[in-house]
Amino acid sequence: MTSRKRLVLTGVNIIDGNSPVPILNGSVVVEDGLIAEVLDSGKSPNFRDARVLELGGAYLLPGLWDVHIHPEYPLPPGITLAQQTANFGAQLSRALTDGGVTSVRCAGAASYMDVAWRRVFDSGKIVGPRVFASGYFLTTTGGHFLTSGVARECDGPYGFVHAIREGIKSGVDHIKLNMSGGIMGPPWDLHKHSFLLQEELEAAFAICHLREFNVMAHATNPDTVKAAIRLGAHTIEHGYIQDDECIDLFQSSGVWYVPTLAISHLTNEQATCDIEREWLEQRQIAPDLQRRADAASEEHAKWFKRALDAGVKMALGSDIHPLSEAALLEMGLWVRDGATEWQTIQAATKNAAELCGVGDKLGTIEAGKLADLIVVTDNPLDDITNARKLMLVVKDGQIVSDKRGRTAA
Repeated sequence: MTSRKRLVLTGVNIIDGNSPVPILNGSVVVEDGLIAEVLDSGKSPNFRDARVLELGGAYLLPGLWDVHIHPEYPLPPGITLAQQTANFGAQLSRALTDGGVTSVRCAGAASYMDVAWRRVFDSGKIVGPRVFASGYFLTTTGGHFLTSGVARECDGPYGFVHAIREGIKSGVDHIKLNMSGGIMGPPWDLHKHSFLLQEELEAAFAICHLREFNVMAHATNPDTVKAAIRLGAHTIEHGYIQDDECIDLFQSSGVWYVPTLAISHLTNEQATCDIEREWLEQRQIAPDLQRRADAASEEHAKWFKRALDAGVKMALGSDIHPLSEAALLEMGLWVRDGATEWQTIQAATKNAAELCGVGDKLGTIEAGKLADLIVVTDNPLDDITNARKLMLVVKDGQIVSDKRGRTAA
């Protein structure tokens, strides 16, 4: 990691997160961890007492975000909590250095390991992304995601209230609430089914509102999407099945939508490129789960595009691992399903920062904001897979990964 002296990135095309038109042959000056200046080709930066990197026409973007992550699952047999926590931290670090993911929002972690790693990374002693922690994934007995090791089963209004209060005491940033089934689960865990009783929902949302904690709502069918929006969720995760009323409620409420296309789209039948096929070969998803994903994919894609066209607030989250690949795979699926490269980049930068409540500090390349930046060799506005061609990662104004001279995968 480099020191905090002035850093000048010059000869670079800047995709600032605000405009789809890059600033060509520009420069960015970083001082004390902040972006001090963003200059076009007509202005020369002050190189005095600075580390200067001439980047030869590469592309500079805000650091990428993934706003729906989990530690690795299912857990290997015999793994200890200490090993699981260490693996999660290593995944987070690799997401930063190998994937350019400078910030993540957790959607479920056992034993508050996401809180622990947030504190470690914030200390600056180990390199990792910014972490927005959820602690446990709160579900019912017989709920979703039970084999993951990150789910906590709750029952009755006060069962959920107790778990939420414990999460707040343990230092979470938001509450992850499971309201319905999923695609990746046993036969009785179906995304068309709702799981919580009305009194359980009302109690869970009530305590979150009283304590001013946002609810990250796992909602996969129209009834749960609408219930979560009406009860005041901050975000809806997945939304595999929706209806027109769901879209109307998104528009009128301003609730965020995180579609996690990877869950229904990454199967052997649907893979469209070597990158996806290699990921599937490593993951070895069971055939029955792939069939469930294939059956859900078309409906999921339809409501993703309907929400996009309606101007629903959307941000990019993957729900898969390894974290160094996850956001990049999800970005490719956004484009496959009809988003432009520009919409996808905004979803993974500016929108994600705003969803996490830090849009005034992060998510775009503007003077005064924290210097979380990535440099790639080619223009991701032409081809979203160019976001993989990573040269540099800068976090808090410090170079944490330098891959110049290597072949980017």
